[in-house]
Amino acid sequence: MATTKNKTVWFCTSCGCESPKWMGRCPACGEWNTMVEETVATGKKAASTTVSSGRKPERLSEVDGEAESRISLGNEELDRLLGGGLVEGSLVLIGGEPGIGKSTLSLQIPLHCPGIRTLYVTGEESVRQVKLRAGRLGGDDGNCYIYSETQMENILREAREIAPQLMIVDSVQTMYSQNVESSAGSVTQIKETASQLLRFAKETGIPVILIGHITKEGSIAGPKILEHIVDVVFQFEGENKGSYRLLRSIKNRFGSTNELAVFEMTGRGLREVSNPSEMLIPMHEEGLSGVAVSVTMDGTRPFLIETQALVSTAAYGTPQRSATGFDYKRLNMLLAVLEKKAGFKLGAKDVFINMAGGLKVGEPACDLAVVCAVLSSNFDFAIPSDTCFAGEVGLSGEIRPVYQTDRRILEAARLGFKRIYVSSYSTVTQKADGIKVVKIKDIPALCRDIFSNR
Repeated sequence: MATTKNKTVWFCTSCGCESPKWMGRCPACGEWNTMVEETVATGKKAASTTVSSGRKPERLSEVDGEAESRISLGNEELDRLLGGGLVEGSLVLIGGEPGIGKSTLSLQIPLHCPGIRTLYVTGEESVRQVKLRAGRLGGDDGNCYIYSETQMENILREAREIAPQLMIVDSVQTMYSQNVESSAGSVTQIKETASQLLRFAKETGIPVILIGHITKEGSIAGPKILEHIVDVVFQFEGENKGSYRLLRSIKNRFGSTNELAVFEMTGRGLREVSNPSEMLIPMHEEGLSGVAVSVTMDGTRPFLIETQALVSTAAYGTPQRSATGFDYKRLNMLLAVLEKKAGFKLGAKDVFINMAGGLKVGEPACDLAVVCAVLSSNFDFAIPSDTCFAGEVGLSGEIRPVYQTDRRILEAARLGFKRIYVSSYSTVTQKADGIKVVKIKDIPALCRDIFSNR
């Protein structure tokens, strides 16, 4: 009989690589300062992530190619993000910052789907706290079981007795297994608990939704192998002070990763936003300078976002540059292009950029709207409210084309815009009624067309 001994090893929090001593750089993934010390027990059989189903090898041509059966969660945005619903036996991981709405969304699922028998496992809250939150969110809680537990063996035993159609675990970092001699939230515990949940989901066909924490860098907390084990990875984005939340698909074995779901945080939980463009376009009177509308894409979904700029004379010796929801370094690049290629002297002026709605935009297609908003504020000249922009600005001042120009034009036309500025190199294959497509070659040509009558 093997005796159990404890030893100290070092794990990489990024990839899970094990090392007998500390190293500044992980030899597997190359990340710096990611090694953490943990005490593990030796002499026991290591847990395996392999799912034993008793099947034999099959010819690929003989495999049933029918689509996986899916479960609707009663949320159109979430079902679309999943690829049509939750696949039976799948393991879904939802990550996000504290207070972003992970627990709210996970609890809304069983409350709005009373036909699905759900086991909600909470390791961070008491049963009474969950009950109070459920009362605030509303819905039917007659078919939702609440279980406050952190030991994985007890959770799986109760799950097999109840035989739910869906299990939600909040959160994976609070769970621990008796098979591992380490504290909850450690690299070893996260790997073991995730492996046990994977085996449970595949053997029983019960889908499992995991709630995960994220690090200060914005990545899922724990080893990178956690994201490899699960089938689907969603990540919540958005500012806690803002009302909008973005649920982005990072990994999806049963659907596309080019999808995005938008929610609005209200007093009764998260509300679906089926058409976010109508909420992000200007909602003020006409004639205001420093405002331009950008047509951006997130995956396969077009958005129209209001870009706001304020240019004023520097009150202090050093001009200020500030960007909210936009890349600060890219803003400096665009200002340098305006000064070098178009002759606008902005070096002695304060420039502030804000993306309305509290959203963060990283697509280069917003460059054209940012440039126009800056010039509009500088000249104190209002851009017509029925005009929008979609184009990338190069270092030589040229307007570069962006992908899926046709979809951007169609979305702008659907929302009532009469004119859209794109690159002269863009290929437009579909015609949209009621909107004029203006092709611009460079920044000077753009200024002559928009601000010539200022």
